[in-house]
Amino acid sequence: MQEVPVVARPAERLRASAGAEAGRALDARLRDVSPRLAGRTVWHINSTPEGGGVAELLRSTLGYLTHHGIRVRWLVIDGDPEFFAITKRVHNRLHGELGDGGALAGPERDHLRKIARANLEGAVGLIEPGDVVVVHDPQPLGLVPGLKDAGASVVWTCHVGVDAANDITRSAWSFLADDVRDADAATFTRRAYVWDGLDDVRVALIPPCIDPESRKNVTLGTADVSAILGAAGLIETPGAEAATFLREDGTTALIAHRAGLIEDAPTPVGAPLVVQVSRWDALKDPVGVLSGFAEDPDLDDAHLILAGPTPSSVADDPEATGVLADVEVVRSELSEVDRRRVHLANLPTDDVEENAIIVNALQRRADVVVQKSLAEGFGLTVTEAMWKERPLVAARVGGIQDQIEDGVSGLLVDPRDLTGYGNAVQSLLADRDRANALGRAAGQRVRARYLPPQYLGAYLELFATLD
Repeated sequence: MQEVPVVARPAERLRASAGAEAGRALDARLRDVSPRLAGRTVWHINSTPEGGGVAELLRSTLGYLTHHGIRVRWLVIDGDPEFFAITKRVHNRLHGELGDGGALAGPERDHLRKIARANLEGAVGLIEPGDVVVVHDPQPLGLVPGLKDAGASVVWTCHVGVDAANDITRSAWSFLADDVRDADAATFTRRAYVWDGLDDVRVALIPPCIDPESRKNVTLGTADVSAILGAAGLIETPGAEAATFLREDGTTALIAHRAGLIEDAPTPVGAPLVVQVSRWDALKDPVGVLSGFAEDPDLDDAHLILAGPTPSSVADDPEATGVLADVEVVRSELSEVDRRRVHLANLPTDDVEENAIIVNALQRRADVVVQKSLAEGFGLTVTEAMWKERPLVAARVGGIQDQIEDGVSGLLVDPRDLTGYGNAVQSLLADRDRANALGRAAGQRVRARYLPPQYLGAYLELFATLD
């Protein structure tokens, strides 16, 4: 068990970007709930300090509560390779996919409980009776019974799900259900994801958010975008000087690490650019993104960058290396002309803020952002691109359907229809006026629904109902 520092974030910056009305709503919720949390600590527990959507969400939002005087702390569980292989299996099954096809039975449950007991020893030495603990996703779920025995109020948050559960999904529910029922409340990102059999558990629907003031989303000028991408090696930028960026603490830092690129030649400066940023995860369908792009004859002057974190940097995703290898094989089988237009990028993760600013610049440089997931609880990369007013082509699955109004703030496609996906991308590259209009509407939708005041306010409202 390790603790991740929570850095206070000035609420004034948040109000400036989210708007006065959202700020007033959060202030009202804080006035109501803060007295109930006096003398108590709000803890968050997940499986990794960086490299995934949950870690990014916690890093960018918890500091706003600290700034308001609420004690907030963040813990990350430890696990061995077998533990993360089992929890990845659970993750895939919650999406209705078999994944590696391995078992979820007594031996797997015993191993998860063994790891939970080891982590619980560290947690109960810190967490006091009356504290509130938010446990994120299946990896640390086994801690819930022990945390309850220690006198904490416990909320389990599930960030994943499917629109229509199948027998595979239900097998994962059955495997996890006893620990979920021990929680005081459970949150899901949308109604369709709520499990059967949780009638005795208080349930809340709370979609995630993005922080407009984080390095991932802060405004960048055109010159900064070009310099950052050039320094990271993602775009051919002749004569580019060293690039700098402003850190959260106000200090200036260099872009010191370059992306690991698999490409025949650099992406040209002015080329139409299609981008997907995600983990190397089969459910993000990078192979389908690549194939649908390369097979569309009308995209022959565009370039595709598939970008993700270096696989070894994501501790809780043991399948990432294999997925990237599969993508490399498919790319290698393209014609020489098509292969030159497809670029695979392992983004540096040595410095969390540097990684974030590189992703920010890459999304802002994109002419079209894609998120063609086969399943998606909620697409944080979708919300990030929407905030930047980028035109989006995304899969009509999961939470993405809530985020994007088809034809209004982006285009939704059947993720398995590669022709339809390619046509949608081409249509936005060909009609810049329409693409820009979709982007503007996307930014407005995020401001209204998916910023920290809405997210934090919903959790504070839930905390107020706990004993």
